[in-house]
Amino acid sequence: MDSFFYALALSPYLCSYKSPMIDTNKIFGIKSKLEFERFAWQIFNFQYNNNVVYHDFCDHLEKTPNKLVGIEEIPFMPIEFFRSKKIISSKKNSQIVFTSSGTTDTRTSKHFVIDPSLYTKSYRAAFNRFYGDVTKYCVLALLPSYLEREGSSLIYMVNDLIDQSHHPDSGFYLNNLKGLQEKLVHLDAQGDQTLLLGVSFALMDLVEKHTFSLKNTIVMETGGMKGKRKEVVREALHGILKKGFGVSHIHSEYGMTELLSQAYSQGDGLFKTPPWMKVLIRDPEDPLSPQNDGKTGGINIIDLANIYSCSFIATQDLGKRYTDGSFEILGRFDHSDIRGCNLMVL
Repeated sequence: MDSFFYALALSPYLCSYKSPMIDTNKIFGIKSKLEFERFAWQIFNFQYNNNVVYHDFCDHLEKTPNKLVGIEEIPFMPIEFFRSKKIISSKKNSQIVFTSSGTTDTRTSKHFVIDPSLYTKSYRAAFNRFYGDVTKYCVLALLPSYLEREGSSLIYMVNDLIDQSHHPDSGFYLNNLKGLQEKLVHLDAQGDQTLLLGVSFALMDLVEKHTFSLKNTIVMETGGMKGKRKEVVREALHGILKKGFGVSHIHSEYGMTELLSQAYSQGDGLFKTPPWMKVLIRDPEDPLSPQNDGKTGGINIIDLANIYSCSFIATQDLGKRYTDGSFEILGRFDHSDIRGCNLMVL
């Protein structure tokens, strides 16, 4: 679209205001690029005016609402800010605080969530979009590194999916790998559609102790080794898991503490986002410059569900975006700090 007509079409959303003035239900029903961009402008203006940290960041870059045209020009706040600052776009108290797993030598990220219902709407709608009605599944979770601490957004989501499935055998497994093996074999044999979500190191532990030939089970890895094992590239990890579980594809979830939305890969290493989430690539040498599709760079994320924190985040991940909006994860800028969901190294 010509830049003049593009700006004209979006001009009603470039004003400043103190209230988001957004029907949040409509965010999860976005159907077009223009609709996404209208919401993005609204939320950018709202967060610029209500988030002190983000406001100062934008001012420092001299990228204020009245100076921008395309959404690619919106400043993406470094994800590291969630470790040292309170990122919040509201004067209300947070109802829940999600925390990252972190490591012994780094500070954890904190995501102050004003309205947890936005998170619930986001992950339920995304799951339904990619996998259908959760009541069709028995949901089994092997997430020991998350389950053993407080504040995990992943545990919050999976616990709700387990409840929503209404399957009597849905549930978490911690260290009982033998019990999980027996349950998987039993469910698969009787034809129950099963979803096994697991952190990578625990899934590897499982297939090292037991072998499977699953026909009715989706295996989804949701994170890295968490310091329990040596990190491996995703292709090698998936090769081991496919052989161990006897499946043709390993699915993946891409999410993190600082987001309220997730992307999913259904086995080809390419992630797809729900309509209210968008991935852009930045130049690895110039973080303020966008990178063209097909080229490797830093991953920037627009998450419109993050209304009351920050919707425009520059992650530490390296990746590639394709013309259809799908993307792949290729590594991280900082290989010394492996954390978060699905952060594999080269």
